[in-house]
Amino acid sequence: MSVQKIVTYVAALLGVVGLIFQITILGKGDDVIEMAALSGDYGVVSSMVSLAMIIIVIAVILTLAFSVMNLASDPAKLKKAMISIGAFLAVVLIAFLFSSGNETPLKDGEVLSATGSRLVETGLRTFYFLVVIAAGAMIYSGVRRLKN
Repeated sequence: MSVQKIVTYVAALLGVVGLIFQITILGKGDDVIEMAALSGDYGVVSSMVSLAMIIIVIAVILTLAFSVMNLASDPAKLKKAMISIGAFLAVVLIAFLFSSGNETPLKDGEVLSATGSRLVETGLRTFYFLVVIAAGAMIYSGVRRLKN
């Protein structure tokens, strides 16, 4: 049995389970579900959320697996992907080196550690650097196209 058939059968099975949950939720009605939720019983709704999380995990795992298999089958694609990952990690490293961490009091009375603050700042700086790089690449591409 091929992988595609297995994926199709699992997708169909999860779709049927989701449909059963949906029919059950619609059959109960909003008021009954809301009253049960007020007493702490989330019943079928929490089952539907759990099913959605399972489907997301399966989708991510399959996406990663097929992407890795596709990259492994072509050395040129693998080399290009590794260069891209290395460039991204270089941007993150530069952002980390430019970041500083200070303990920060939060609204709920907790304190964000200096390390946590530095990681948050690293994420923000990485985002800003990538925005500048993307804008620069678009401008460069546009100017080059106008010259030709």
